[in-house]
Amino acid sequence: MTKNHPEIEDKYAVGPEDRLPELGTLAEVASVSGPTQQDLEATYFDTAALTLTTVGITVRRRAGGDDAGWHVKLPTSKGRYEVHAPLGRSRTTVPKRLRDLLMASVREQGLAPIAKVSTHRTVRWLTDAGGRVLAEVADDEVTTQALGHDGNVVSSTAWREWEVELVEGGQPLLRSAAELFRKNGVAPSESPSKLVEALDGRMPARPPRPLPTKKSAPPTEVVRAWLGKQVAQLRRQDPLVRADAPDAVHKMRVATRRLRSALATFRPLLERELTDPVRAELKWIAGVLGEARDAEVMRERLIEMLTAADPQAVSGAAGARVDRILSDRYKRAHAACVRAMTSERYLALLERLDQLLEDPPWTKDAHHRSTAVLRKRVAHAWKRLARRVRAVEDTNGEDERADAMHEVRKAAKRVRYAAEPLAPQYGKAAKRFVEVTKRVQSVLGDHQDSVVTQEELRKLADAAVTDGDDSFTFGVLHAHEDRNQDDTEKHVWAAWAKASKKKHRNWLT
Repeated sequence: MTKNHPEIEDKYAVGPEDRLPELGTLAEVASVSGPTQQDLEATYFDTAALTLTTVGITVRRRAGGDDAGWHVKLPTSKGRYEVHAPLGRSRTTVPKRLRDLLMASVREQGLAPIAKVSTHRTVRWLTDAGGRVLAEVADDEVTTQALGHDGNVVSSTAWREWEVELVEGGQPLLRSAAELFRKNGVAPSESPSKLVEALDGRMPARPPRPLPTKKSAPPTEVVRAWLGKQVAQLRRQDPLVRADAPDAVHKMRVATRRLRSALATFRPLLERELTDPVRAELKWIAGVLGEARDAEVMRERLIEMLTAADPQAVSGAAGARVDRILSDRYKRAHAACVRAMTSERYLALLERLDQLLEDPPWTKDAHHRSTAVLRKRVAHAWKRLARRVRAVEDTNGEDERADAMHEVRKAAKRVRYAAEPLAPQYGKAAKRFVEVTKRVQSVLGDHQDSVVTQEELRKLADAAVTDGDDSFTFGVLHAHEDRNQDDTEKHVWAAWAKASKKKHRNWLT
């Protein structure tokens, strides 16, 4: 199974007589090669309820062209992330490795063909002066067939479109192509994909529940919309984590933390005997994700430190040791994530989250509370943060102080997460409050990273000595991190001085 970089492309609806403009006039493009003709046959798969297509996930089997095989396309904030598998013998059964990626969405539902798309493609490649392929431009003549549950053709349609997909080029090239096409009377396609066009309105409408913007909105509406947003993010990241896509572990972990924080912050509106068990399970899966995320961050941090350090103080063996140990740790932790996310325990958590959104366990007076209850909860979280800040001054010793600072960071995160759902209602004042609180959390994170990094460097040095290797490099980096810890603490108190100004909390009263 292979994994690709996120797919970034633009599509344009064109008529049968439209001709491609001069692509060689685009910035950075030195030459245009092609055209090459391809005939592609793709069969798309989904559940009977179109569960995957509704959330932007595509599963297809493509024959013909350079990328024949099974493809799963997962939506990301930067385009789509693709996972591939060979064609194999079966035409109607999705490979198990790909079905496993989709476990959280598909559950016990079967995957069957829902549409067939035939494309006659004319391809051109845009290259720069150095010979790099910047983008692929496809001129597609498309014919589609939507399939019913019994496999019979329900409807068919045909059209033509142009597609510009980045290879090694950047977003400016897409913008330049869009402007060139616009000048030639060609507009971007309104259809998100060939599959959606083929289904011709069959997709169920599931508009996301937006966060309320009016201060008069019931607090239950705010909380429900916020929980829905985080559950949707968790579900979006789930297959990306399984596929080991960049930053997916981090984003899914944040979603679990936001959910857990919301269930605690908004307790006056929710029955605790029903939500506390969900919080416990969210803590469990966040902890599993945390092992992988911590290994990932530590490796990146140490590699960056080694790269920036004085070359005379860095040995090649130290860099190799860091890369080997932290890469292996991440692989083991990621495998543990996948095992946990395949367990009945995790799937049961997803079911409980669905139930939570479908029928929130509101307290008896939840629907009679005013929006002030939410602001009071933010203020309550702020008071906890202020207490933990004061507690830092009562600590004895470096370790106790570091632990107290870490508690401040967790409290700052709780305040930020409590205020975020209210930002659409309270505008600039709430957004500014979130920003200054996020800054406190961020610099406290830098401080904690220094503390944890020093501990990791001590372990690496001890292991190097045990193996008979030089540990000098790790000592140099440890001294650097010790100084960095002192510097970050100064930034913490500067950020706190700014965030704790009363003007930032006026909107809470």
